[in-house]
Amino acid sequence: MNGALKSRAKKIAAGLAKAYPEATCALHHSSALELLAATILSAQCTDARVNIVTKELFRKYKTAADYAKADPKLLEQDIRSTGFYRNKTKSLIGMGKVLVEKHGGVVPQTMDELLELPGVARKTANVVLGTWFKKATGVVVDTHVHRLSHRLKLSKHDDPSKIEKDLMELISQEGWIDFGHRMIWHGRRICDARKPLCEQCPINRLCPSAGKV
Repeated sequence: MNGALKSRAKKIAAGLAKAYPEATCALHHSSALELLAATILSAQCTDARVNIVTKELFRKYKTAADYAKADPKLLEQDIRSTGFYRNKTKSLIGMGKVLVEKHGGVVPQTMDELLELPGVARKTANVVLGTWFKKATGVVVDTHVHRLSHRLKLSKHDDPSKIEKDLMELISQEGWIDFGHRMIWHGRRICDARKPLCEQCPINRLCPSAGKV
């Protein structure tokens, strides 16, 4: 890994830490199961919309068994506004069944076990492990982190798993969880997909794309 790039990444991480010291996951939850379900629902959907949907959803589905035995037609209607609701319904029911059958209804705390759950890829697993269990197993790569990694020239890849690998090499492990949260906050507040606010950006001097998008 290029030494100059690693040095710039360290400065970027420090700049984001100063700008967003309170950054955390925007999905409302009060348990690992709620966070897992919310993250599955967040695919191709805004966190704000997910939070609206889960406010009622979490009153109806309190345990893994509740998801496992859910009526697909009813669950589809409960989550319809998050988009891709049929696939998400299959994932939530499948997730509930695997949790009940293999984990006693409890959300596991390892990457390998989480990846065995329907609807769960590395991004979702990293959200749950980092946000709820405080385990730094990787860096969350959502659409914001994907976009910012390119603009900041921290990765040349399009594959989220390869972007994550690059970020894990650039950022120290103890910073993986917070770095992901801060990149997401920065993407939402400043580095917009269509019109980034470069003049307001706290790390614009470290960004090769500043003023060029």
